[in-house]
Amino acid sequence: MPLPTGVYRADHVGSLLRPKEILAARADLPTDTNDTSSLRPLEDRYISSVVRKELQNGIRSITDGEFRRAYFHLDFLQHLDGVKVEGSLASTNTSKAGFTPPKLVITGKVKHVKPIQLNDFLYLEGEIDKARKEGVVPTGETVTTKVAIPSPTMCHFRGSRDTISSETYPTLDPFFTDLAIAYQAEIQSLYDAGCRFLQLDDTNLAYLCDPSMRQSAADRHAQTPEQITEQYAELINAAISKRPSDMVIGIHLCRGNHRSQWFASGGYEPVAQVLFQKLNVDVYFLEYDDARSGDFAPLRYLPEHKVVVLGVMSSKSAKLDDKEAIVKRLREASKYVPKGLDQLCVSHQCGFSSTMEGNELTEEQQWAKIRLEVEIAKEVWGSDLSK
Repeated sequence: MPLPTGVYRADHVGSLLRPKEILAARADLPTDTNDTSSLRPLEDRYISSVVRKELQNGIRSITDGEFRRAYFHLDFLQHLDGVKVEGSLASTNTSKAGFTPPKLVITGKVKHVKPIQLNDFLYLEGEIDKARKEGVVPTGETVTTKVAIPSPTMCHFRGSRDTISSETYPTLDPFFTDLAIAYQAEIQSLYDAGCRFLQLDDTNLAYLCDPSMRQSAADRHAQTPEQITEQYAELINAAISKRPSDMVIGIHLCRGNHRSQWFASGGYEPVAQVLFQKLNVDVYFLEYDDARSGDFAPLRYLPEHKVVVLGVMSSKSAKLDDKEAIVKRLREASKYVPKGLDQLCVSHQCGFSSTMEGNELTEEQQWAKIRLEVEIAKEVWGSDLSK
């Protein structure tokens, strides 16, 4: 089967290790500010470089490495009216033990007042066009500008009734409606600018696979885990409901990825039927790099028209993945989906730097892992990674 536009047999989640100069500049920002506009010229320069590195190392779904973000979710969500980040995005968290990110609170009516990712997308598009003209993109190869934004569920899961203004939202149905409308506006602004592939990054559906997190979520939100799962599927579906038919939507599920640490365990079985059969996305980027993610049996719910980018490689470890073991796991997973390997791609389980600190490996090791991923994909599916 043909792959959806923007999806490749060797794909990636999006974030890459931050250059030391960007980290140093962020560390020099005042601790009481979330304004990082002064960093933009520096970020531009390194994004220009990383676009070419992605292409030279075989990646065709091109991101800006999330170089403009401290956290994969907060830097985006703080730009919605009514959403406030408690705690600074500028300071570097140097401790791994007991790490918790700054907190999101809903202080008023949630609104989309201006495009959030538009300028970042346009800059990235421009750098890809320059790379094409320079001959960095091989003749005949397709290349996609990939935008990754946090799932709307990130505004709800980690909070509670107390973190959502009861004055603005006496009940929560209007909150979810406003949140979905805000996402519809952002998605439309990206589409109008030429974006055809959008990825939603969602830890929460994966956290709802962890027995202890399921219980704590149920206690926090006074709902069963099953009700929360259904509610999140409805929220995501509403958020993407206005996307034009030629815009592909992916979703990435992650169990935590901070400085090579993880935060949740458990296979996809508790959410699988809703995830695969009720969520109106085209492609799933799934964490599957170790036993914490369970077996491949939940993939049996995957419909024939959808694709899974299987995160069987690890962005957490400096050690290069075992090629034979990865190929074996891909073939094992193919037994559970209707059209076998045709419905699968390969990636690392998450990005290399979901927070600005990054995972514990070097840039050299990161690119070696990406090159191996491309090599594996070509061995399993052939040289054209878009088919």
